[in-house]
Amino acid sequence: MTESVLDYMTRLGRAAREASRIIGRASTAQKNRALQAAANALDAARDELTTANELDLAAGRANGLEAALLERLALTPARIDSMIVGLRQVAALPDPVGAIRDMSFRPSGIQVGKMRVPLGVIGIIYESRPNVTIDAASLCLKSGNATILRGGSEAINSNRAIAACIQRGLAAAELPAAVVQVVETTDRAAVGALITMPEYVDVIVPRGGKGLIERVSRDARVPVIKHLDGICHVYVSAHADLPKAQRIAFNAKTYRYGICGAMETLLVDQIVAKDLLPLMAAQFREKGVELRGCERTRAIVDVLAATEEDWNTEYLAPILSIRVVNGLDQAIEHINRHGSHHTDSIVSENLAETRRFVAEVDSSSVMINTPTCFADGFEYGLGAEIGISTDKLHARGPVGLEGLTCEKYIVVGDGQLRGQESV
Repeated sequence: MTESVLDYMTRLGRAAREASRIIGRASTAQKNRALQAAANALDAARDELTTANELDLAAGRANGLEAALLERLALTPARIDSMIVGLRQVAALPDPVGAIRDMSFRPSGIQVGKMRVPLGVIGIIYESRPNVTIDAASLCLKSGNATILRGGSEAINSNRAIAACIQRGLAAAELPAAVVQVVETTDRAAVGALITMPEYVDVIVPRGGKGLIERVSRDARVPVIKHLDGICHVYVSAHADLPKAQRIAFNAKTYRYGICGAMETLLVDQIVAKDLLPLMAAQFREKGVELRGCERTRAIVDVLAATEEDWNTEYLAPILSIRVVNGLDQAIEHINRHGSHHTDSIVSENLAETRRFVAEVDSSSVMINTPTCFADGFEYGLGAEIGISTDKLHARGPVGLEGLTCEKYIVVGDGQLRGQESV
């Protein structure tokens, strides 16, 4: 690349701003045509995608990439299938852009309401997972936004191959290529440029490790939609169905270790701990999960001692911390103190208890009798997700189409004048 990184990113930003005006007024049919064409292109390019991904995986192994990151990086046939399904699901979702609500007459005779509109240009910074390229592109496109995607250097070949399929979809729908742009340089200066271009970028969404998200949050001159950690809990109540609880807790941890919705701490009521923990420990050990527990846990099963740091750690690995608690109050206190406000679940057959849990646990997703790994835009019916926000402004939880739009007031009159009689 002969031009400087700043000049390159400025060029992308300027093109994205121009493209945002076109995609912002595109019809639902045109956007859906682009998504369906991109899905067809992905299906036809399976061999190319796999070849590109193998280059990234080989480079990752050579560079000592951790097993959890390699797992995130892999584009398996099932994940390619999921990307295709995700594109088609987003195409099938209602288009939020232009929806008008709450129109009401005011005493003056004017009507006031709200219309849902795109945010504009969204910059997305992410690591490892090349499928994020499709999730982000599809949601931004359908919600009428242009996007600049800056994936991790470890996935550069995979992201380029996926971007080529997206470009085929845009071309088929006669939309500008700049509606979705993948940053070609792996220079880290590109991130610094992207997050400091408020004249071109309206929102930044970082998806990656804590270091990346902290840096973006600290240095950005553009609003950020983020989450720092996925320290998720499952609390097994004294009123739980224990076989059900065992299945839920096991799935919450072992479905996939590297996702932000994986359970990192298991909380067990003291009344059922002696019955549940030996069974759970045996099942987790057979799966190869390292267990760390509080003193009361260690009095029941032979596990490593948990430290204060464990309660505050997102492992993203086959490691689980376990704490025996005195009841619902202590479970809620532990979650609100040590959790990351991401996703937490209670296993209980007591209605009053589950109501208190969902009311008092301060997380973006709170669940009853189901594993935390369900925290996912695809599972929530969003088609895909741009990320899971633990912020309270502007979006919270899995961010789908609606989270990538905002509202503006619209006012309709018929000649009314303020302070004067209508003419």
